[in-house]
Amino acid sequence: MTVWSVIGAGVAGLAVASELVSRGARVQVFDPGGPPGPHGCSWWAGGMLAPWCEYENAEEPVLRLGQQAIDWWADRTQVHRQGTLVVANARDLPDLRRFARRTEGFEQVEQEKISLLEPDLHGFGKGLHFSAEAHVDPRQALNDLYRQLCEQGVEFHQKLAPAKMENAIDCRGLHAREYLHDLRGVKGEMLVIRCPDVALNRPVRLLHPRMPLYIVPRGDGIYMLGATMIESEDSSRITARSMLELLSAAYALNPAFGEAEVLEIGVDLRPAFPDNLPRIRRLGRTIYANGLYRHGYLLAPALAQGVADLALENKHSEMVDEDRP
Repeated sequence: MTVWSVIGAGVAGLAVASELVSRGARVQVFDPGGPPGPHGCSWWAGGMLAPWCEYENAEEPVLRLGQQAIDWWADRTQVHRQGTLVVANARDLPDLRRFARRTEGFEQVEQEKISLLEPDLHGFGKGLHFSAEAHVDPRQALNDLYRQLCEQGVEFHQKLAPAKMENAIDCRGLHAREYLHDLRGVKGEMLVIRCPDVALNRPVRLLHPRMPLYIVPRGDGIYMLGATMIESEDSSRITARSMLELLSAAYALNPAFGEAEVLEIGVDLRPAFPDNLPRIRRLGRTIYANGLYRHGYLLAPALAQGVADLALENKHSEMVDEDRP
């Protein structure tokens, strides 16, 4: 029986492996970093399954394909289905109206409804509630996929993949740029904070002219603040400006965040193609699945399904891009 070798154990690689196994394929995974951890870009993600919100500045496939992600993840890990709340300060209401024009799937909410949804948000008179959206804890999701794959007989090799392999699927993100020459890195910065004095039930997006912020609850008073989108490939450190603006935006949501404890600072590079949409390419004997950009957990299921279609059935999904050299 054919054994498929997945290279890379980030969200793309684990999702591809999970989809292949679900269709009866035999799989092994290579990653010199070992099990999921802070060495991978996926570790630092927000985990938002928010296709309607993301449609505000993304292409139509993000909205359409992203809607499949919630049920796909729910079969594999815990999914929180409380929706997304988008708010803006009074001076930034034009940004809220513009956001509403560019997306769909929301209910316009006033201060009373906002207070019912999120009692710890103060001073926001208008917002948008995307009730069908959801989120996962990315670290739990990665660990759940890893554990399930181990239980299903997938072998994980903590080493580089052999140079020449049959039936290889490369999901290494920017490490595959030697072969995917139009791939670029987009810098993202995030913080993990603890603030037990604030209780939020769902991801909240604060629209701001300089730096739109999202804050995602992780439970037990822990939140992820993110994330910048900088056209830079310097992933060595967070900038002072970014940290200041992330924390200032959180403070605008609730002043109690001013007393939060900063637990982690994350900086990494998201792999992206010029149109910021993922691609599947078959070059020689290897299938490359890459370019998830800021939509890792949202589009990984569709990417994985497209890879499985190509690998097992030679069926070409819309993500397949085999004409490019």
